[in-house]
Amino acid sequence: MNRHQVQNGRYTAAIDGQFVVFIIGMRFNKLWKIHKWIGAFVAMPRMLRELQRSPDKGMLGARMSWGGRTITVIQYWRGFDDLEAFAKNPSDPHLPAWRAFNRRVGKSGDVGVYHETYRVGSGQHESVYVNMPVMGLAEATTSVPVGKRRDTARERMVR
Repeated sequence: MNRHQVQNGRYTAAIDGQFVVFIIGMRFNKLWKIHKWIGAFVAMPRMLRELQRSPDKGMLGARMSWGGRTITVIQYWRGFDDLEAFAKNPSDPHLPAWRAFNRRVGKSGDVGVYHETYRVGSGQHESVYVNMPVMGLAEATTSVPVGKRRDTARERMVR
């Protein structure tokens, strides 16, 4: 299926076991200081390409969005250990990029970064996509039609 093709009807994401949602973003506090934020700006797509080429690293999928001065990436991971291993491995692109960011930006306030990490237990999530392309958790895992046993948010949450 084409990434932008609409799935008519109601769908949900199916995943067995726990997973991790990792939200990471960057804010351009001083737009005119391109030399401060360009490194971080190009580092994230590079990391995402590396992770997509290496599914054994544990990232299930990601989606980037831009609003105002902030870029946000929502990532879905198989587990926290995979995420942490990628973040700390000097052979992977994250650690060198993080060190470069700290050298270039430090506490100047020119560029902001943030992240949030959520461990989601088995059966502790629900989603619904109505007349939407496959996206979000369904894109990172499996998109399945909403059936009788998954008709309400509560039923999807406790399946």
